[in-house]
Amino acid sequence: MGLVKISEPMHDNIRVASGALNRSINAQAEHWMRIGMMSELNPELTYGELCRLLIQDEIRAEALVAELPQKARA
Repeated sequence: MGLVKISEPMHDNIRVASGALNRSINAQAEHWMRIGMMSELNPELTYGELCRLLIQDEIRAEALVAELPQKARA
């Protein structure tokens, strides 16, 4: 894990959004970074479509973990 320096106004925006969306400040910042990266790679997709892709990826990841033997999950 590394540290990222951001401006005070951006930190304030993240803090407000994290409270409104019931996420930690770090989780909110990571969400915005993931959406930003995905939107640069897929400029034709809307915000909703990008969020749908994130959800689909999470569902696939959880399914893969569920298929692992119990010992491998520990």
